[in-house]
Amino acid sequence: MERFGGSRAFCAVLLMMLAGCEQVPIPRLGQASAADYQPSEPAAGGGRGAEQIGRPTLAPMLEAVLPAVVNISTTSTVEEQDHSPLGERSSQPFFKFPAVPPDERQQQSLGSGVIVNAEKGLILTSHHVIADADRVTVTLQDGRDFEAKTVGVDTETDVAVIKIDANNLKALPFGDSQSLRVGDFVAAIGSPFGLSQTVTSGIVSAVGRSGLGIEGYEDFIQTDASINPGNSGGALVDLNGELVGISTAIVGPAGGNVGIGFAIPSRLAQSIMQQLVQYGEVQRGKLGVGVHDLTPDLAHALGLERGSGALIALVQPDSPAAKAGLRPGDVVTAIDGTPVTNGGSLRNTVGLLQVGSEIKLDILRNGEKRTVTARIAKMVGSVD
Repeated sequence: MERFGGSRAFCAVLLMMLAGCEQVPIPRLGQASAADYQPSEPAAGGGRGAEQIGRPTLAPMLEAVLPAVVNISTTSTVEEQDHSPLGERSSQPFFKFPAVPPDERQQQSLGSGVIVNAEKGLILTSHHVIADADRVTVTLQDGRDFEAKTVGVDTETDVAVIKIDANNLKALPFGDSQSLRVGDFVAAIGSPFGLSQTVTSGIVSAVGRSGLGIEGYEDFIQTDASINPGNSGGALVDLNGELVGISTAIVGPAGGNVGIGFAIPSRLAQSIMQQLVQYGEVQRGKLGVGVHDLTPDLAHALGLERGSGALIALVQPDSPAAKAGLRPGDVVTAIDGTPVTNGGSLRNTVGLLQVGSEIKLDILRNGEKRTVTARIAKMVGSVD
């Protein structure tokens, strides 16, 4: 599993499906009339045929989106542990250039970011893009460079917020990542291998991916849009030109793209950003329970019909769970109406709540449905 963030032509199947249509209903930013998609007039002299057919394109949407996606370069000083070129770690996501003196070197990294607040100059990116950086430089589409300041980072979700002091910025609006379905078309925008403003396209391959061991809290969008080194922190957008994810990792040999990329959902990134901007850190609360996935076998052993949920294995004394009356053996099926499918789902949901939040939990106890109320508290330890 590589933690970074791609180039190939548009999907051949998409082109075959759309080619030849008189009107191509591709969503785009702003208002558009059907005339925008009408075939062009026949070329003088006949050209390649009796008439020239208008080509399907995402260009209008991308022209509005690209100014909001930036290149991020960082410089940091690290201790040199191996002076030979073979000493470089092949799994590192970005380019590195050794320098003198021999006991330390300057490390340069390339990544991407997304402007999400033009007025305040706020940029969302991946934490590992700027980790341990002495200097962070943001390059805009128009070529302007700015030194960025770090607003806050969250290592558990690999989200970071940086800030630049600049005018005439273009921000990308947040989309509804929760409404994404497998098969929805998306485009990834970033700086793979330092090639800024690179766009690749694909579909949503899966949603809600977790248990991958990449981050502490995982709820990834999986996509086959090409994601490569340098895409980290870049945008995953839908065909409305709205931000639905932040590219963060790929699965592939030696860091190459094989069509399995992962993005942090915009809902998660936006929630983390709000806390980082307000507090400079994520004030993550806990319920105070240890949980297991409710597998079909466990459900059968407990005499339950359903095979999804989070089975409470332990309740920490004096915890929010204990005060709410939760017991070992209870099965949490929903939090504030949102289904809980497994232990990771409960952990992700609770982990994104601020300290002091009050939640309602739907549970099964001895096969009977109940609802309890708990108030999230700041706790330490391995419990959720």
